Amino acid sequence: MLSGKTALVTEASLGRRASLFVSAGVVAHTLWTSAAPALAYRLYADEWHLNHTVTTGIFAIYPVVVVLTLIGFGDISDHIGRRATMLMGLGASLAGTVLLAAAPDVLWLFAARTLMGVGVGLSAGPSTAAVVEFAAGGPGDSSRRAALIATVAQAAGFAAALLLGGALIAYAPWPTHLSFWVLTMLLVLLFVATWFLPRHTTTDMSMVWRPRLPFVPPNVRKAFATASVAMMTAYTHGVLILSLGGQVAHDLIGSPNALVNGAVLSLFAIVSGAVSIVARSLTARTALTLGAFASATGMGLLATAVALHRLPIFLLAATMAGAGYSLLFLSALQVINTATPAQHRGAVLSALYLLAYLSMGMVAISLGIVATGWGLRLATDLGAGVIALLSLATLALATAMRPSTCSPFPLAPVSACSNP
Repeated sequence: MLSGKTALVTEASLGRRASLFVSAGVVAHTLWTSAAPALAYRLYADEWHLNHTVTTGIFAIYPVVVVLTLIGFGDISDHIGRRATMLMGLGASLAGTVLLAAAPDVLWLFAARTLMGVGVGLSAGPSTAAVVEFAAGGPGDSSRRAALIATVAQAAGFAAALLLGGALIAYAPWPTHLSFWVLTMLLVLLFVATWFLPRHTTTDMSMVWRPRLPFVPPNVRKAFATASVAMMTAYTHGVLILSLGGQVAHDLIGSPNALVNGAVLSLFAIVSGAVSIVARSLTARTALTLGAFASATGMGLLATAVALHRLPIFLLAATMAGAGYSLLFLSALQVINTATPAQHRGAVLSALYLLAYLSMGMVAISLGIVATGWGLRLATDLGAGVIALLSLATLALATAMRPSTCSPFPLAPVSACSNP
């Protein structure tokens, strides 16, 4: 029996490669469930006469619940195992998706998004940690490889939600229901596959778990500070793309077709996945710098597109924003994966996601109020400004760091290493 170390039980379980793909699937579900209602918000608003405050409230309750879940349960997978925690998260996401599929009124939407927030709060950190652990032993740098897989998985989930959801809304019956029943079936399959993951824990099983804030060890905090600002910048893009982006795209395109609007929004995710593959050989510092620059540029272009009402500029903005998101998320995970010991990986990743979803929720609520009271254009401009400021903060932190000469970590705080 192992104590204080990673314990694996492999009887009747998937192999390492299959487990890696299943864990990546759980990562993908976190973005798929987040983006799933994006193209339906306008339909809900028309059917139930909802204003921007209510529709962004439906979006905002999701990251708020994710944050609350991470506050209480951020390190639970370090105690009961990645598999068990992911199963609980998938179960909550599945229940939320069923409610969303059957929703007869707006209260059901809030309940559904609450359950989906619990599901993502429980599974986001453990699934990313599982990708890191199952990627170990493969070719090349395992931390870099795990960050790439997680980034591509998120992009795939995001794009699938917008493209498949848009197609079903546009061309299938029950536009506010069918896409969520399809997602329900996919989550059932993912739940079954996750059931067969190896059982493993990463802390002393004699320790009693209790709810507490995610813990960041002192020797990880400098790396965590840079990674968290980068992750907050990346995730705040989701507010503009998912809560306001559908209406912005509809206004600029002038088409009621949900697939067309979804395809335009999915450009963000497609570029994100493509850039993560191209950028896999970059050091974390380079990726942080390029990501911050691309993100700030994308936000400037987005504000310009809304002001001038020009679709080509909006497409360029989505492209730059997607590249920025990918580089920031990839580098943030690379920093944390390299700096964090295995026994604290679940807690530290959960703390990272906590800050990301907290920023997303706060910005979503604020922009919803602004959009209702003063218009969509002002809300978009303010959101773009917030992301641009976060991008500049990320750039400043990246500039304050240099390539390490005393660690395999490609980017380390200046104070962490001796002079060359």
